[in-house]
Amino acid sequence: MQIIESGIRDIKEGKNVRVVMPVNLYQCELQDDVFVGPFVEIQKGAVIGKRTRIQSHTFICENVTIGADCFIGHGVTFANDLFKNGGPDARAETWLRIVLGDAVTVGSGASILTAEICSGAVIGAGSVVTKPVRVKGIYAGNPAKLLRTL
Repeated sequence: MQIIESGIRDIKEGKNVRVVMPVNLYQCELQDDVFVGPFVEIQKGAVIGKRTRIQSHTFICENVTIGADCFIGHGVTFANDLFKNGGPDARAETWLRIVLGDAVTVGSGASILTAEICSGAVIGAGSVVTKPVRVKGIYAGNPAKLLRTL
C-alpha cells in the first residue's frame, strides 16, 4: 500500500491567507485575504481571488479560477472532466477551464459543471450548473435556471 499524505505543498499565497486544517492544497494560488475551511481540496492550477471564502468540504479541481470577493459554500464541487468520451479522461488539457467572476456566491452542495459564471451571480444551494451563467442573477435547481436578474 502506498500512502500519500494530504496537506499544503507548492502553493503561491498572498498576505493574510487563513487555512483551517486538515486540507489538501497543492500547486494552486491563494491571493490576499483568502479563507479556506477544513476538508477542502484545491488542485494544481487553481487560482482563488482576493478576499474569497471557501467553506468546508469543498472540492476545487484543476484549471479553476475564482474571482475576488466570492463566497463558496460548504460541500461545493467543481468538475471539469465531463466524461465526453463515456469515461474519465486523464488528459487535463481536454478538460473545461472554469472561471467565476468577482463577487459570485455559490450555495452549499452546488455542483459547477460549466466554464463560466459571471460576476455578481448567485447560485442556490444544491444547484447543478450545467450551462454558462452570463447574466447577473439568482440561479437555482437541477439543472440551474435563472430565477431573477439582479
